[in-house]
Amino acid sequence: MRKVDLDFTRVDRLIEYALREDIGDGDITTNTLAAEGDDSNAVIRAKARGIVAGLPIAKRVFQKLDHTVVCVDNVNDGDEIKPGNILSEINGSTRALLSGERLALNIMQRLSGIATLTAKYVKAVDGLPVKILDTRKTVPGFRVLDKYAVAVGGGFNHRFGLYDGILIKDNHIKMAGGISNAVQIMRKKYRNKFKIEVEASNFEEVKEALISGADIIMLDNMSTEQMEKAVRLIDGAALVEASGGITLKNIREVAETGVNFISVGAVTHSPPALDIGLYLV
Repeated sequence: MRKVDLDFTRVDRLIEYALREDIGDGDITTNTLAAEGDDSNAVIRAKARGIVAGLPIAKRVFQKLDHTVVCVDNVNDGDEIKPGNILSEINGSTRALLSGERLALNIMQRLSGIATLTAKYVKAVDGLPVKILDTRKTVPGFRVLDKYAVAVGGGFNHRFGLYDGILIKDNHIKMAGGISNAVQIMRKKYRNKFKIEVEASNFEEVKEALISGADIIMLDNMSTEQMEKAVRLIDGAALVEASGGITLKNIREVAETGVNFISVGAVTHSPPALDIGLYLV
C-alpha cells in the first residue's frame, strides 16, 4: 500500500467530539462495575473478510481516555484480513477500554468497509491506466477519515472540500450564463492556482468545455458510447473524469473508454460496515 497521510489535528477534534457525545457526564455502567485503577487485556478481532482501516484511530480513541493504554497491532491498515484474525492486542484501564469500545469499533468498521469496497473497484480496473476517485458524499464531520479509508483501499481523493478545487457544475453554469463565461471568470480570478474542472452532461457541453480551456472535463451520467466519443474529441487536450451511475458491474467498461479518472460516490455514501469486535481476554 502506498503511504497515506492522516491529519491527526482534525482526527483528534473528531474523536474528542464523539467521545463527549457518547460518554457525556460519564459511562455509568462501566464506572460502576469497574473500579478506578483496574486494568484489562483485550483484543480487536476480525469477524469478516476485507481490508482493514482505522487501527491508528482506534488506538487514539483509547489513549484519549487514558494515555497509558498500550495497543500492539498485528496488522497494518491496508492489509487483507479474514474472520478470526487478531488485529490488535490492547492493555490498559478497563474503564478506558470499555468506554471507548463503541467509538473505536464504529470507526474501524466504517473505515474498513470503505477500504474494502474501494479495493473492489480498484481491482475491477486492474491493468488499465485509470484512477478511482472518491467524492464529497461523506458523513458530515467524518470526511478526513472517510477519505483516508479510500486511500487505504487504493483509491485517490478528489478535492477535500469546496475550498481546494474548482468544479463548475450544472447550477454554476446556469448561474454564470454558460460554461465559457464560468471558465473565463474562474481563470481570470485564479489563473493557474487551481485546475478548472467542468461538468458536462452532453456532447455540446463537452465541446464548449474543451473550447473554453477546461483542465478537466467530467462526463456526467453518460453512456459508455458517449464517453468514447467524448474522449476521442478531447484527444488529450484535457483530463477526463467519468461520474454518475458507476457500479462494480460497469466500471471496467467505463475505464476502457479511455477516461483518466472515475469518481465513485458509493465508496463513501453506502459502504457496508466490516464486522469487527473487541473482546476482553
